[in-house]
Amino acid sequence: MRLKFPGAFLMAAMLCVASQAYAAPCGNVTIASMNWQSAELEAAVDNVILSEGYGCQVNSVIGDTVPTITSMVEKGKPDIVSEGAIDLLPAVAKQGIDSKKIVLAANVIKEGAVYGWFIPKYVADAHPDIKTISDALKHPELFPDPENPGKGAIYNGPQGWGITVNTAQLYKAFKAQQAGFRLVDTGSAAGLDGSLIKAYEHKQGWLGVYWSPTSLLGKYKMVKLSEGVPIDQAEWKRCTTVASCPDPKPTGWPGSRLLTLVAKPFADKANPDVMKYLNTRSFTTSEVQKIMAWMTDNQATGEDAAKHFLKEQPDVWTKWVTPAAAEKIKASL
Repeated sequence: MRLKFPGAFLMAAMLCVASQAYAAPCGNVTIASMNWQSAELEAAVDNVILSEGYGCQVNSVIGDTVPTITSMVEKGKPDIVSEGAIDLLPAVAKQGIDSKKIVLAANVIKEGAVYGWFIPKYVADAHPDIKTISDALKHPELFPDPENPGKGAIYNGPQGWGITVNTAQLYKAFKAQQAGFRLVDTGSAAGLDGSLIKAYEHKQGWLGVYWSPTSLLGKYKMVKLSEGVPIDQAEWKRCTTVASCPDPKPTGWPGSRLLTLVAKPFADKANPDVMKYLNTRSFTTSEVQKIMAWMTDNQATGEDAAKHFLKEQPDVWTKWVTPAAAEKIKASL
């Protein structure tokens, strides 16, 4: 009896430890929820999947690109940035990657961020010859300026935005004024959105700067025009991004990769299944924009949208996780 009892006690203790290890195989995880809609959605999806599927103790923190990625490089926290636009801050991101303090995981949105000049899909369908900026500039009548009959309009963003500078420079580079177009200052993000929505709901022509993924393009189908020339990174840096540059040349518009970033200390100790998920989870632009449009229409939070997505589209997300995790997530919903 003296020999059996210690053995039984030891076995019970081992089972208890094993049970605790199984219940929390992931440990504590800090996820940065960046302050734009797509990143808020993705961080919320990661929160549910890691907490419910893999037993992580998730702490969400609000983040913004520069300070958050700088913190990852210097402090190793947060553990995960669900959507990092690393091409927008190459110096900080490159430092972290080169020093192996940041691990690049999945392209969270396969196509990345896309910027440029867009037209409504119904205009593109009716005029299949319009595929480039130069093609559109041949038809000011299709994109009428409401304040100048006979002229076309190109809608720009508000002052202070990088894409507003880019568009003003490309307006000069493609000689849009000589083609009969006026560059319209929309004054604000709401003004830019409002001009597009008004045109779309009246099935009128619209030409202007925009980007994806956004909830607006999830609701209103738009087509990005090709610049018709290759991306010239040197020209982009020299003049397209500099408002005072007097002689911009045509160039393609660079996009930006949208990657999941993982702090190296977390990546080194993480459950392999968790890292496999972070290396696999990837949305298409269309998928994200549909969910974002649902968020906007329903005034929903990222958490609301994550649950909606997980309930409605298991065919998408179950490919990212283990079968066991998938069952736990479904049960939690």
